[in-house]
Amino acid sequence: MGMGIDIRNQMAKRAAEEIQTGMVVNLGIGIPSLVPNHLSSGIQVMFHAENGIVGMGSSPNKGDEDENLCNAGGFPVTLNSCGSYCDSATSFAMIRSGRVDVTILGSLQVSQKGDLANWIVPGKKVPGMGGGMELAQKAKKVIVLMNHTDKFGNPKIVKECTLPLTTKACVNLIVTELAVFRVTENELLLTELFAPYDIEAVKNKTEGEFAVSEYVRKISF
Repeated sequence: MGMGIDIRNQMAKRAAEEIQTGMVVNLGIGIPSLVPNHLSSGIQVMFHAENGIVGMGSSPNKGDEDENLCNAGGFPVTLNSCGSYCDSATSFAMIRSGRVDVTILGSLQVSQKGDLANWIVPGKKVPGMGGGMELAQKAKKVIVLMNHTDKFGNPKIVKECTLPLTTKACVNLIVTELAVFRVTENELLLTELFAPYDIEAVKNKTEGEFAVSEYVRKISF
């Protein structure tokens, strides 16, 4: 199944349920950048960007972009009231000292133990790992939003990551277009299914082993 905008927003909306008032939240590029559009009303959050923004707002309307104001992926953003700027050293000091409550990242692979591989496919040129390693190690909670399979149909939830790792055993929650998994100390646990999928459909597209929660929530947005 293709990753249409409705599916992407469905995943972002589920991830937004993990955010509570008062949190400092870092968002990766791609699907995670949609999360602010789905916060419950009344929730007050400070969105953090590695390039030096705390209090990042939504995407600007076309024509209102500020060429000097962008997120870590280089896309235009706005600044909320009481937001602030800082240099990258201060921004990374916030991450490394554990002041980021939640980071929501995309990924290329996640192992059944919660290992994260999200920065490079060997042979492809990329600018570098960016802040992914620090965020994965130091954020209090790591949520991965990703397609369940790659563009060739290969599972992205695997027994062991075959791509270069970002960080070992760091992922707490995985949200795909099929299901939601929690990574516990002992196992990968399927806790939720997106309509219209069932457990068998998830097993067919998952290489890593997982247990099924006694109660599985069925999500239909």
